[in-house]
Amino acid sequence: MKITALTENTSHSPDIGCEHGLSLYIETGGIRILFDAGQTDLFARNAEKLGIDLGAVDIFVLSHGHYDHGGGLAKFLEINKTAPVYMSRYAFEPHFNGEKYIGLGPALQNNKRIIFTEGTREIYPGITLFSPEGRDKKYDLGSFGLTAVKEGQTVADDFRHELFAEITENGRKILFSGCSHSGIMDIARWFNPDVLAGGFHFSKLDMDETLAGYAKILDSTGIKFITCHCTGTDRYEYMKPYMKNLGYISAGETVEII
Repeated sequence: MKITALTENTSHSPDIGCEHGLSLYIETGGIRILFDAGQTDLFARNAEKLGIDLGAVDIFVLSHGHYDHGGGLAKFLEINKTAPVYMSRYAFEPHFNGEKYIGLGPALQNNKRIIFTEGTREIYPGITLFSPEGRDKKYDLGSFGLTAVKEGQTVADDFRHELFAEITENGRKILFSGCSHSGIMDIARWFNPDVLAGGFHFSKLDMDETLAGYAKILDSTGIKFITCHCTGTDRYEYMKPYMKNLGYISAGETVEII
């Protein structure tokens, strides 16, 4: 499996742009997957520079309904004419950070290529999507001040619009999580993959004993973590001494899982 970051908060090269957002291009078993599309069309411009043909992508998965992961979706639909687009049935709920709208553009909601999903769904042999709904929480980090509008009421976001993509390759499980709002420690516990790629949503946490404790909990799982985006580079550097298997992927960088 090869994972290439098409956009991320940082860049691996001066020729590749970066932005607050995430888009991962995944090659596995002859299948090409785009996991998120960043905030703008930057993912597409970077893909062209990297020689990646987004028109040949077989499957698109949106990790959750925030603009920094789905803002480029319209551009993807313009470039790619065939790939199904999977997302949570709650992805188009209005989402806010304070007064700022951070949800998806509602104009896309009726696009016929979008497949809304919930619970557990195998979308291709060896590729399964999971939602956090109904799963027990051992480590509740709260809503991070984020809200959603449900049935006309503004409430703390429970992140039911998140999806996790698990790919089984050569007997190993690789899990992809966009921002892990549901709690990276619980996500690791729920699925216990061999590799977990995605953001930890730790960028606003204090770099103190609590964060060090979280790092130790993650390290104790034995999972290999490839983090990015909302983890924050400073938090990544802080956690690294506590975690034997923690790496970071930046825009333009490719990680190969053997």
